[in-house]
Amino acid sequence: MEFDLIVIGAGPGGYTAAIKASQLGMKTAIIEKKSLGGTCLNVGCIPSKALLSSSELYQQAKNHFGIHGINTEGLSVDVATMMKRKDGVIKKMASGIDYLIKKNNIEHISGAGRIINSNEIEVDQGTKKKRFKTKRILIATGSNVSGLPFLDYDGKTVLSSDHAIALEKAPDSMIVIGGGAIGLELGSVWARLGTKVDVIESLPRIAAIFDEDVTHPLQKLLQKQGIKFHLNTLVESAEKTETGIKLTVSKEDKKIELEAEKVLVAVGRKPNTNDLGVTELQIELDERGYIRTDADWQTNIPGIYAIGDVVAGPMLAHKAEQEAIAVVERMAGKAGLVNYKTIPWVVYTSPEVAAVGLTEQEAKDKGFETATGVFPFQANGRAVAGAHSDGLAKIISDKKTDRVLGVQILSTNASELIAEAVLLMEFEGSTEDLARTIHAHPTMSEGLREAAHVTMGEPLHL
Repeated sequence: MEFDLIVIGAGPGGYTAAIKASQLGMKTAIIEKKSLGGTCLNVGCIPSKALLSSSELYQQAKNHFGIHGINTEGLSVDVATMMKRKDGVIKKMASGIDYLIKKNNIEHISGAGRIINSNEIEVDQGTKKKRFKTKRILIATGSNVSGLPFLDYDGKTVLSSDHAIALEKAPDSMIVIGGGAIGLELGSVWARLGTKVDVIESLPRIAAIFDEDVTHPLQKLLQKQGIKFHLNTLVESAEKTETGIKLTVSKEDKKIELEAEKVLVAVGRKPNTNDLGVTELQIELDERGYIRTDADWQTNIPGIYAIGDVVAGPMLAHKAEQEAIAVVERMAGKAGLVNYKTIPWVVYTSPEVAAVGLTEQEAKDKGFETATGVFPFQANGRAVAGAHSDGLAKIISDKKTDRVLGVQILSTNASELIAEAVLLMEFEGSTEDLARTIHAHPTMSEGLREAAHVTMGEPLHL
């Protein structure tokens, strides 16, 4: 049996590519050695959001329901039930992907795929190995957690993000190494459930992909929730103790010892390229280990393509999905495209922070004369009425053309609100376009429209 396309990896990029290929008439197979859905569904995006949702409800009930006149006396939390719900969410979503694979007549091959040449893949299924012929191969094997040389993951004391979404109970204390999205999100989950959380970040501020006037208030809000931050701080060594772990960290010229029951290492991810046959086939990698591709996402070996976390760019599920659609369209002779300038970023803390496009500093570094507008949600009726007025919306535009260059939002539901800014920038819209677009009242989305008015120098409600 020969396929038109075999996809290795069934994460968001892989299964989306397989579905699109089948819909375009290609005889398609997908190889996955673990569960359908990849990291995002099984140990990443989806389970973490389930726990963030559950823990936020608990935090709201514990600390904020009183102002609404809701009595929560006797409130308690059952982590085991929370984890059971999270596992149920994963199972439901996985069954949905399985349904889509079958509906689109995609051959699902279980096992570990290894590329023999541009037209042949060997799949190790444990008890046996099978070979499959194909016209094209798409590598969509994603990424796995990076670590620190002196902190080996054991799943008990030294945790990766995979472990941190599956704890049986809230630990008394946890040190999180890394102040990016993963560290802040999972640190938030356990802080809400009663864990004493310390976050260590080597940079001067957390979530450094955003502007400082966004990350500074975010940090203050997270501190109010009980998270302690150690910025400009490096971890030098670690030692396990009877009760957990002790880290030696340095800040400037000072050395400090921090102890906790558990440590979560959230220092990033690395591409999954091992055991694929990449070295044997001499598929080109860049200096960081990512697979090099051309404008069609094809490697230096004709017929072998790569997308998602194994290629350069942000390690985001939605980036992989868009590349998946585009690469298959290119294979079919269509004009597949990914606009890397309009990929949104989100950190799902409470409040959330989301962005698209350039930061203010990036815009200036590129030579733009910028205009900026910031609107605080404390002046937004819906936010005040809903008791979630912390945060702001910020727009960065080109002062000469009024074209929007970037947008950042710190607020409840920022992950949803950013979509309007993404669409605006996709059509190369201006702040005036946004300001003249009618928004329902009262809504949080009005905050973005108000920021557009501020950017134009015509504030309405400030």
